Amino acid sequence: MRRALVVRGGWDGHEPVAATDRFRPFLAGCGFQVEVSEDLAVYTDPVRMAAVDLVVQCWSMGQITPAQAHGLAAAVRAGAGLAGWHGGIVAAFDAEPYLHLTGGRFVHHPPGSVDHELVVAPGREQHPIMVGIGTVQLRTEKYWVLTDPLCDVLATVTFRPDDRRDQPEPTPWRREVTVPAVWTRQWGAGRVFVSTVGHRAADLDLPPVRAITERGLRWAAGA
Repeated sequence: MRRALVVRGGWDGHEPVAATDRFRPFLAGCGFQVEVSEDLAVYTDPVRMAAVDLVVQCWSMGQITPAQAHGLAAAVRAGAGLAGWHGGIVAAFDAEPYLHLTGGRFVHHPPGSVDHELVVAPGREQHPIMVGIGTVQLRTEKYWVLTDPLCDVLATVTFRPDDRRDQPEPTPWRREVTVPAVWTRQWGAGRVFVSTVGHRAADLDLPPVRAITERGLRWAAGA
């Protein structure tokens, strides 16, 4: 039986328990034995990490030790998948090699929940994670992220100069900025899946978001 490790914690505002519990039955139905850890020390256990096929991380605004970061990166490099969404993966830790592993970092979102569109990146319509997914209408946090060129971008969101029209200060940027919102990457023998959608656990219930996330979990695990 394949093994999935759910690592959750950090800031409660991203509902790490409720969010990850949504996918535990799905993983079990895909044939995974699911283990849950609420302690980042699990990343320093080489025996446990060597047995893991997929790490699902939902840990926002935390602190990771160098040993923990290197333990996670080593497991992925050796073939484990890593998957996550929103702040649980791109607003988690600033340590190296964690940022090198995920390839992206949250830097900004407009205040509160905003209406916006998740758009499939050109040429990625037939990717197994995105097939059949059209433009997705969202009302939730919209993440501006910095990413590197190793990311295979599957979907994007666009920031416009009038996004902050209801704020006392105008936006400092003067043209549209399109940033990655869903991407994958290869890290050694392992696969990494990232989605920036999922501020609230309920965001993950939107059918296209649920489909993207479930497919991303399976893709990261090698399916």
